Amino acid sequence: MQDSLEQDDWTIEIYPKSKLLDLNLKEVWKYRDLLALFVRRDFVAIYKQTIFGPLWFFIQPVLTTIMFMVVFGGIAKMSTDGMPQAVFYLSGIVLWNYFSTSLSNTSNTFVTNKGVFGKVYFPRLITPISVIVSKLLTFFVQFLLFIGVYLYYLLFTDTNLEPSFLILLTPLLILITAGLALGLGLIITSLTTKYRDFIFLLGFIIQLGMYATPIIYPVNTISNEKIKMVIMANPMSSIIETFRYAFLGVGNFSWGALMYSTIVMLTLLVVGVITFNKVEKSFMDTV
Repeated sequence: MQDSLEQDDWTIEIYPKSKLLDLNLKEVWKYRDLLALFVRRDFVAIYKQTIFGPLWFFIQPVLTTIMFMVVFGGIAKMSTDGMPQAVFYLSGIVLWNYFSTSLSNTSNTFVTNKGVFGKVYFPRLITPISVIVSKLLTFFVQFLLFIGVYLYYLLFTDTNLEPSFLILLTPLLILITAGLALGLGLIITSLTTKYRDFIFLLGFIIQLGMYATPIIYPVNTISNEKIKMVIMANPMSSIIETFRYAFLGVGNFSWGALMYSTIVMLTLLVVGVITFNKVEKSFMDTV
């Protein structure tokens, strides 16, 4: 009897203690079906009871682009590096929307899911990862909108668009953006379990971050070198600039700047996962 018990292949193991670096990512992979369910829930349910439904994926960036064209392009007369305002603004909005919505939703992981977390066990990291993936699907829809506008100006107008081989870096730019949003979101959601102030500050921080990113203006128009350094210290700046340089042929591209964004992303991701892993063990006592 004892020999048969020893030969059993147990699939569930309970550990009395865990170390800070015990991330157990293998278990996250085992729950990939749950991840797919969460992604479907986030992607489908968000506009399920709305009049326009999935059209909001297109309406939001279109309305934002029109507003930028009227306010910053028409009234403020801000430069777009000689590019059509629609394609210039949209090239920044699409990536920024992915970053800001992913960050906003992952930053509320513990607060918005406390009811589920308190009843059912599954790797908590599944929830913020599902947000990143579901928002990635939204990004692809809006990216198709950008491609449509881009091809119109490229093929049917005499606009001097100069696409380069750097377009091949687009998946890397998306990956860095996702990592930045996930890492920063994990850190913020871990802090909100004790300090709810971050929930109220988050919207302001995202709004301020948009103006600190070259979405409505090209970096080339900044004459003050100190301000330019501050803008480029934002890891999203080099991502937006590289994206524009790849598709439009304007902006600044630097392997060093892109490497800087990658290092910041990896650092935030490691710190975020470790912090999240630590807080998830006791967050129900404080949330």
